[in-house]
Amino acid sequence: MLATLCAVTVLVIAFVAAINLAVPLLTSGSLHPSSTQLLWIVDSYVTVFACLVIPCGALGDRFERKGVLTIGLILFAAGAAVSASSPTVAVMLIGRCVTGVGAACVLSNSLAILMHATPPQKRPRAIAIWASSTGFGGVAGNVGGGALLQAGSWRWLFVAVVPIALAGAAAVAYLAPRTPRNHRGLDPVGTVLLTAATFGLLVGVIEGPESGWGSITVISAFVASAALYAAWIIVELRVEQPLLDPRLFRLPLLRAGCLGMTVAFFGLFALFYVNASFLQYAKGFSVLTTGLAVIPLTIPLLFGARFVPLISARLGSTITVAAAFAFIGVGMFGLSTSTAHTPYIAYALWLVIGIGAAAALPVLTHDIADSLPLEQAGVGSGLQATAREFGSALGVAVIGTILTSRFISALPESMRDGDGAAPRTVADGLEMADTPLAHDAVLSAFTTGADSAVRVIAIITLIAGCLVTAQSAWSNRTRTKETEQVH
Repeated sequence: MLATLCAVTVLVIAFVAAINLAVPLLTSGSLHPSSTQLLWIVDSYVTVFACLVIPCGALGDRFERKGVLTIGLILFAAGAAVSASSPTVAVMLIGRCVTGVGAACVLSNSLAILMHATPPQKRPRAIAIWASSTGFGGVAGNVGGGALLQAGSWRWLFVAVVPIALAGAAAVAYLAPRTPRNHRGLDPVGTVLLTAATFGLLVGVIEGPESGWGSITVISAFVASAALYAAWIIVELRVEQPLLDPRLFRLPLLRAGCLGMTVAFFGLFALFYVNASFLQYAKGFSVLTTGLAVIPLTIPLLFGARFVPLISARLGSTITVAAAFAFIGVGMFGLSTSTAHTPYIAYALWLVIGIGAAAALPVLTHDIADSLPLEQAGVGSGLQATAREFGSALGVAVIGTILTSRFISALPESMRDGDGAAPRTVADGLEMADTPLAHDAVLSAFTTGADSAVRVIAIITLIAGCLVTAQSAWSNRTRTKETEQVH
């Protein structure tokens, strides 16, 4: 059961990362998407996923977690099939959105089932293994996606997902136990407001790099999101059975866990976004080699779940989280020094980021899960998944903005048109390059932009990691005082 629940979790997370490897093939493929359309092909899945993961968790709590999880995997397969056969960008986006709905059902209910089915004494280790699978999913998407895309068509990525998701649905139906239902209401008004507010926030974050952070579209999205979140808080404070009670965020441990999850995936998926293009364009790796190149990052994720609960129990969650973000930040700093001529062994040594992810994710997942009652396990799973996907989207948006800005500024003047406009992507720049010298100049500009972008993300991750550590320390002190008062 644990292997099955982790496997379907890896599948939905891997699909977030794998699509980044397909960007060059999508750009030159039969759909011919514009830069905006390409952005939404990548991000529509994450957007729907993040918006619906809490409602889907509540749906599983209210009705049947096993049933919602199984339906989610079937929807996931159906959406992938639509995308694989899509003749136009519009059909592709429909498929991506359907897949996002399925992913929301899977991620929110897999952990909820695990928590109900695992005895209390074994629960910390089970949660640690499941949490490690969420980090492993990002790397699995790079490796598996690279192997599939080596065939030369982005459609193979979606075709392969269909039988895997259907096999997962069959395994869940056979192996997963039924869990007790929560008879709380579904709170439709709060659900609509929270979903719409999250959608507005993600639209602003995703459109920022493309439309400009001061554009009408982006500002309107942020303003609408703020208004909808305010309305959601008012409604949730008044209803008898809210979807997600805003007062829960008074819990220091919950705040620390959600913030930490956001920061961890902010750094990881920002790196995945740039790393795939860096290895292909700057170092000349094939798409398969690009996927295999990050394997050193997976080793701590594969074996860390066995040891992290013991380490955290001995050192305390605060020290474990602090060390985790130190590994992530320092590893990203090291990767930002990589160039087209850096030997692979030097590049691989900086993938100690995997140690940080392996240490952080189990601790943060346990903090969030431990903050809510067991009957709301689906909502709790959805909350941490929302933090995870928001962090991923924000990381891609921020690093994309920095990368584009630095790439354009590093291009030679000869590649600008009469109005001073320059290509915004490497693919556009290479298409304009009519000499070997111009070709090298485009790749050099990209490497410069990638290094700068990763360095900025490393700084942000380290600073935010310090805030998470401080919040974790305060949470543990508060919990210790409360325990002493009870005794």
